[in-house]
Amino acid sequence: MTSPTIDLDYLNARLGELLNLPSPTGYTDEAVWALCRELERLGLDYELTRRGAIRVRLPGLEASPARAIVAHVDTLGAQVKAVKDNGRLELVPIGHWSSRFAEGARCTVFAEGGAYRGTILPLKASGHAFNEEVDDQPVNWRQVELRIDAVTHGRADTLALGVDVGDIVAIDAQPEFTDSGFIVSRHLDDKAGVAIMLAALECMLREDRTPTVDTWWLFTIAEEVGLGASAVLVPDVAAMVTVDNGTTAPGQNSSEFGVTIAMADQTGPFDWHLSRKLVQLARDHDIPYQKDVFRYYRSDSASALESGADIRTALVTFGVDASHGYERIHQSALVDLARLLTLYAQSEVEIGRDARALTGVWGFTHQPNISTKLTLP
Repeated sequence: MTSPTIDLDYLNARLGELLNLPSPTGYTDEAVWALCRELERLGLDYELTRRGAIRVRLPGLEASPARAIVAHVDTLGAQVKAVKDNGRLELVPIGHWSSRFAEGARCTVFAEGGAYRGTILPLKASGHAFNEEVDDQPVNWRQVELRIDAVTHGRADTLALGVDVGDIVAIDAQPEFTDSGFIVSRHLDDKAGVAIMLAALECMLREDRTPTVDTWWLFTIAEEVGLGASAVLVPDVAAMVTVDNGTTAPGQNSSEFGVTIAMADQTGPFDWHLSRKLVQLARDHDIPYQKDVFRYYRSDSASALESGADIRTALVTFGVDASHGYERIHQSALVDLARLLTLYAQSEVEIGRDARALTGVWGFTHQPNISTKLTLP
C-alpha cells in the first residue's frame, strides 16, 4: 500500500473555516450546513440525523464488517444562567472547562433579540478599583460575568434587548496559523479532528483509494456534553476509530508532534486488537507516534459503548497543549493523523467474525501470554 499524500493547504483551509464558525453544543446547525456543503463539493453522499449528526459512507471492496471514523464538530461554550441586576450575565459552562480560561474571552450571545458581542470578565476586573483583591478572587463560574457591548444600565435594559436565561454563548476561537507550523486557537478540540477527517477523505478521493470494507465517516454534534456518537452509528459497524485531541501536559505522554494513540481513558481500556492494529500501521508506514493513557477524559467512543453498541473502539489523537484552554498543535501532527486514517481505511480485516454481531467461538480472537486449560480453535 503506497503512502497517502495529504493536502496541507486543504486541511488548513477547512480548519480555519470551521474555527471561525461558532458551534458550541446546542448551537451547531450552521457548522453542520458548512460540512454538508463541503461534502457536496467533494461529491459525497451523506445523511443527517434529526438533530444534525452527519454520516458519510465510503463504499468498500466488501460491505462488512463495516468500519467507522468519528470526530465531533461541537465545542465548549456557555449558557446564560441569570440576568443580573447590573445588566450583566451570569453563566454556566457548556461542556467541562474552567472559568479560568473564560476570563477575558471575547464572545457572542445568541439571543432572541439578535446576536450581541461581549466579554467574559471576573467580578473584580479592575486593579484600579480592587487593587490586590483581583488576585485573591476565587476561580469558578460564579466569579465571572458577561459584559454585553450594548447600552444596558440594569436587568430591565438587558431583558429589553431580547437577552434572557438559556441563551447560548459562543467563545471566539481567535485562530492563528504561525510561520513555524503551529496552530494556536480555542476549539481545536475537535475542529482539528473534523478537518483531519475531511483531509483524509479528500486524499482518498483524489488518489482513487477504495476502502477494504464500507467505511462510515461520522461527524457528531454533542460530544462535549457526553452524547457524541450515541445516535449516529449504523448496525453494520464493527469497529470505530475516534479522532479527538490528546493532552500534552506534565505527566502525560502525548506530544504536539506525531500521532498520539490512546490506550485508555477514564472509561477504561480501548479495544486491545484495534489499538494495536493502529500502532502497527503507524510503524509500518513510518508515521511518528506515541501512546498515552488519559485519566480525566472521555470521547465519542464512550458514548457509543454506553448507548449499547457492541463495537471495537480506539482513540487516535493530535496532542494539543493546554486542552480545553488556549490550545496549540503543530500542523505536522494533523497531517500524520490524516495519513493514518487513510491507511486504516485501506487496511486488511483481521477479525472476519466481526461481520456478525453474534456467532460461535470459531474465529474468536486470542491475546498472548494467557494460559488456559481449554483447547480452543
